[in-house]
Amino acid sequence: MPELTRKRPEFRNINAFKDLTTYRLPAAGWVSILHRVSGLLMFLLLPLIVWLFDTSVSSEISFERFTSAFAGGGWLPGWLLKLVVLALIWAYLHHFIAGLRHLWMDVSHDAVSKQFGKTSAMVTLVLSIGLTVVLGAKLFGLY
Repeated sequence: MPELTRKRPEFRNINAFKDLTTYRLPAAGWVSILHRVSGLLMFLLLPLIVWLFDTSVSSEISFERFTSAFAGGGWLPGWLLKLVVLALIWAYLHHFIAGLRHLWMDVSHDAVSKQFGKTSAMVTLVLSIGLTVVLGAKLFGLY
């Protein structure tokens, strides 16, 4: 009697036009993509980061200009600047936590497993989003 064997699944490249809407990316894949996106976001907004830092620490007058920018006193509405800064907060937190995750996987051979990848990816997402919500609430004056 012949032994029944299941056909192994074939993994092929996905078609960006047909398959992207139905493709389920695992949490580790999302963390990897978001790690790159957060790094790019911080790099592109580096001039704003330098301006924010310079304006906040140069003098008392420049600090007043810094705080008035968040109140809408400049050429950009205050809420829009706060949203950009909130995106920067998320980018920094996500990039930092995901970077620690990658460093731990480089150091520990036990960390290179499917289960650790899934668990650490979920921890990375929850921590970065949770801390962003807490700091965003402070940024928008909720506490």
